[in-house]
Amino acid sequence: MNSSRYRRTRWMAPLLAVAIVLMPLAGFAQTRITYHSNKYKPSDDVRLGQQAAAEVERQFPLLRDSEVGRYVENVGQRLVASIPSEFQHPEFRFYFRVVNARDINAFALPGGPMFVNRGMIEAAHTEGEMAGVMAHELSHVALRHGTAQATKAQKYAVGAGVAGILGTILGGPGLGQLAQAPFGVYFLKYSREYETEADLLGARIMANAGYDPRELANMFRTIEAQGGGGGGFLSDHPSPSNRYARINQEAQYLRVNNTPRDDRTFLAIKERLRGYGRAPSLAEIQQNPGRYPNVGDNYPGNQYPSGERNNYPTAPLGRVEYPSARYRSYTVGGLGQISVPENWREVSQGNSVWYAPNGGFGSANGQDVFTHGVNIGATQSNSRNLQQATNEFISTLEQGNTNMRARSGYQLTSVDRRNAVAISMTNVNEATGRREIVNVVTTQLRSGDLLYLIMVAPENDYYGYQTVFQNILQSLRLND
Repeated sequence: MNSSRYRRTRWMAPLLAVAIVLMPLAGFAQTRITYHSNKYKPSDDVRLGQQAAAEVERQFPLLRDSEVGRYVENVGQRLVASIPSEFQHPEFRFYFRVVNARDINAFALPGGPMFVNRGMIEAAHTEGEMAGVMAHELSHVALRHGTAQATKAQKYAVGAGVAGILGTILGGPGLGQLAQAPFGVYFLKYSREYETEADLLGARIMANAGYDPRELANMFRTIEAQGGGGGGFLSDHPSPSNRYARINQEAQYLRVNNTPRDDRTFLAIKERLRGYGRAPSLAEIQQNPGRYPNVGDNYPGNQYPSGERNNYPTAPLGRVEYPSARYRSYTVGGLGQISVPENWREVSQGNSVWYAPNGGFGSANGQDVFTHGVNIGATQSNSRNLQQATNEFISTLEQGNTNMRARSGYQLTSVDRRNAVAISMTNVNEATGRREIVNVVTTQLRSGDLLYLIMVAPENDYYGYQTVFQNILQSLRLND
């Protein structure tokens, strides 16, 4: 996105994530699903999940492949946006990582982190089968099954959870001393009732996201045919055959959002995975701690061409670092504070500031260009009417980006508890030639100046950044 037209503006603040509208569920015969008794707050889910995720990333070999990672993240975020509204948790932070293990499995931790085994992707016949497993695991998180099941174990404390969780992920004794804490078993070894609920809600999420729920059912047949199973997603209670039948029954009452699906990208991802050779099993990883390092084209950092690691690149590189799950707070001039992923950089540009990942910004044709990130600023306005002032600002953006077009009309939203409007645009990045989504949120300050928040990401990366942008928007605290 061309940012040269922002230099007349006075000061700063960032973005938006326009929520994907969920398709309504069809039919009155769907199985009713409700939350279970839970003595823990959603913030407890987030805290415990983040702690466990840090341990997973420390002890499991991850596949740090930029193309595979973006693809899985995009599918995951599309599913997150399709969780029914009654099971949405704004405080949860969903993100997706690929574990370089050949076991056919995936697991999600309380509060949002999900780890998808490479073996599960390779075993699936279609993107829908892969998405079905992910939707099932997301359902455990959305229904807060981890802390609900922990509520039944009153004698265990939340702080004991991290070690036992990893032991349960491995399907047996954990890594070293990690399995000695018993509490974690209540997070991932779910009851028959919880597994059935996750299957049914997973089917709904799939339908909302445009996938046929029957592909979730088919994944059980796929796993059985390939000799998979034994804990994790393919739990032995209820039996795979019963789960297959139950999901197909529920699918009769679901209306699938008819989003066109093309498995060519999925098949290309599977072919890319074959290039990494044989992945270890979780048992091998457990028996040989530290033997299997992270692998991939952007680990431990070779996404940077030689000589550019610590320098401002001459052009956006297209490959960017994954947004960190940890956030860092910045003071935004005299406007307030904002939190962004800790691996994003603050880049001053004229009278505004960008926050962007390495590889997502640079210069082209003498102008600063950003492919991923958030721009924060405030500009003078000739109108005290928010929509009129926003119209003026959007016109300025369009003058500097001639390919920019509106994807939606204005939507009402809020910025730090004050009225705001949001609009989503499409553009063609002049440096990369890639289509991108540009979302803008504006609100007026007491001075009459227009505060703007801009998000930009390539169209095929957008779903992977949607939750990040929502988190950033919600973090903004104004001094005004």
